[in-house]
Amino acid sequence: MSDSPSGSTSDTASDSSPDASPLARAARVNFERTADRLELPKGIRTLLSRSREEHEVSLPVLRANGELAVYRGFRVVHSTARGPGKGGLRYAPSVSLEEVRSLAALMSWKCAVMDLPFGGAKGGIEVNRRELDDPEARTLTRAYVHALAPLLGPDRDVPAPDMYTDEQVMAWFVDAYAATTGTLQPAVVTGKPLALGGSRGRDRATGLGAAIVLGAAMESRGVDPDGAQVAIQGFGNAGRVLALELAEQGVRVVAVSDSSGGRHDPSGLDVAALAREKAQGASLADLDGGDTLTNEELLALDVDALVPAALEGVLTPEVAEGVRAGIVLEVANGPTLPDADPVLRDADVLVIPDLLGSAGGVTVSWFEWVQNRSGDRWSLEKVKRRLESRMQAAWEAVSTRAADDSISLKEAAWSLGVERVAAAESFRGG
Repeated sequence: MSDSPSGSTSDTASDSSPDASPLARAARVNFERTADRLELPKGIRTLLSRSREEHEVSLPVLRANGELAVYRGFRVVHSTARGPGKGGLRYAPSVSLEEVRSLAALMSWKCAVMDLPFGGAKGGIEVNRRELDDPEARTLTRAYVHALAPLLGPDRDVPAPDMYTDEQVMAWFVDAYAATTGTLQPAVVTGKPLALGGSRGRDRATGLGAAIVLGAAMESRGVDPDGAQVAIQGFGNAGRVLALELAEQGVRVVAVSDSSGGRHDPSGLDVAALAREKAQGASLADLDGGDTLTNEELLALDVDALVPAALEGVLTPEVAEGVRAGIVLEVANGPTLPDADPVLRDADVLVIPDLLGSAGGVTVSWFEWVQNRSGDRWSLEKVKRRLESRMQAAWEAVSTRAADDSISLKEAAWSLGVERVAAAESFRGG
């Protein structure tokens, strides 16, 4: 295990280098602009620009074919000023320290925007999950937990599902943590199966939260949801749940896409049918319903709301020039590059930032953590009611800050998030 000790990790200024990922560069630029706007003292600014802890571990797994494979695992805690670290665990070939570091910082700001008692963290393993069978994936998860167990816990760092991980991986995680520490603590992770203390509604939380804030944004713009047209790039869990929820509310979901391309019908797609076939392994471009279109064409549709819910950095300045939606709801992490923000602002496009638009998942993760700590179980109705209350409160806080300071919603969300973490660090003597 290679650790960067608390308070002495390497500065992430390198994230702004030309070789950094679009997500890392956007996170750095947005933080620096926010720090300037808030006039943060130099010490606090430096502290918040760095991770508190960074860990890299080597994870040996004996494959079914007898080969010993060794994978790289990461866990980064950006801040614990407001509470234990909180953030997902992803299994993907693209996982890197740079990516995990940027996502951990974004979790700090997101939790603060939602006023949750968490800091920011993120983890991942550099692996193609599709190449592992379930016993191998379980062994890999156990190796990760065994290597990092002293750094995890309900009061220290609480992982959750992310890219290519799910409730089964979280179940293996809980079991491995219990075997390593000798104590069964369901609150060590969220996103678990209901049988192990998971929360009702957790699997739909990101999409439901996005639907709530989109409704608030439509109301602020005088858009009648009944018949409003929405295009969604990305039909994974969040995009699919959002599409289904909007369709139930009478919104016309006119386009959806995945990596293969998408479907478009100005009169509205049968998203329930598409979701069923997608769940069976089909690609959207191969399904019936409407016309085929590319992901690039979807971003330029003339709709009331555009939802980038798949990849980072898809809204470049050039692509933003062609956006004809009145509202952009960011559900993916960092889908809009910083240089595209002024393009959208000049076109009077209302951008709901990812710090708010995708915050439903971590909010219901907090609900799960609270239930685990208290031994309580909430009904689905209670989860939905409390999620709506928290999302509406965050929308009001962000939109009020934007109006008071004459700044965009994205600038307001970043200001609130960074300001709240900075205040906690200052009061704690950071």
